[in-house]
Amino acid sequence: MRQRVFSGARPTGRQHIGNYIGAIQNYVKLQDNYDCIYCIVDIHALTTLENFSELQNNVIEMMLDWLAAGIDPQKSIIFVQSHVPEVTELFTYLGMLTPLGWLLRVPTFKEKVKMQPQNVNYGLVGYPVLMAADIMLYKANAVPVGEDQLPHLEMTREIARRFNNIFGETFPEPQAKLTNYPMVRGLNGGQKMGKSYDNHIELAATPEETLARIKTAVTDPARQRRNDPGHPDICNIYSLHQYFSEERALEISSQCKVAGIGCVECKKLLADNINSALKDFRERRALLAKDTDNIYETLNDGARRAQAIARETIREVKHKMGLLRNA
Repeated sequence: MRQRVFSGARPTGRQHIGNYIGAIQNYVKLQDNYDCIYCIVDIHALTTLENFSELQNNVIEMMLDWLAAGIDPQKSIIFVQSHVPEVTELFTYLGMLTPLGWLLRVPTFKEKVKMQPQNVNYGLVGYPVLMAADIMLYKANAVPVGEDQLPHLEMTREIARRFNNIFGETFPEPQAKLTNYPMVRGLNGGQKMGKSYDNHIELAATPEETLARIKTAVTDPARQRRNDPGHPDICNIYSLHQYFSEERALEISSQCKVAGIGCVECKKLLADNINSALKDFRERRALLAKDTDNIYETLNDGARRAQAIARETIREVKHKMGLLRNA
């Protein structure tokens, strides 16, 4: 039997090239060798979401990007987290086993507290337990993650280990599958590419929008004039060239170092290559967007398939925890 992969992503709406390079392209490749379950984790989004009216639209926008990128509902299970309520049941049971001290030491919890000190809610503290429930409910063997999610995945492994030690062998301890591009820098060159920093390029952007965004990007901070030699190893534009201009990356690097190419020309070339690489994706997405009813049908079918697995897991968990009468 093939091993099972689970991954969840918060519904943030249209995805950007950082999402694609760091996660989505990996989701697509994994479908060939694993049984894949991909979840839009809308309950997780409630811990930080301010405008709840955008949630449903964000789900559809994310699905359009996933499907256009090649995530195939015939190969994978794709669904919305809240459509399989067994996850909140398992979340409750696992919460009874998880020491508070474990949760308070998670680095991302401390970061979120700083970002939203006025809304340090219970869900924020319990976020890693809900993440563990997501993964364990489907008995996933592997989880594709970025480096920033490793502490959460280790928490899942600890919770699974604790459950197994107390109630008997039930859950695998999921292994991390790190992407080849653990962090894609944003256009400002400082942080990871993300909407919260407004340093991203949407996959579905038009060619004109893509060029306009790239023109605003910070380049080599050590290069002041066109004739100065550049330093591609510290330039976030060059880091994107390594993905979108792979065949010419060495040439671009060499030209940059001897001032044979300037930052303006370098940005234009990057925009052209991004637009060329995403041309087919954008055409597929436009076609999918014409039939949103099909998107909902795909999500409903995915939820039915996911729930069939979830119910079996919950039945086993309740039996081992003494919550079901012995037959």
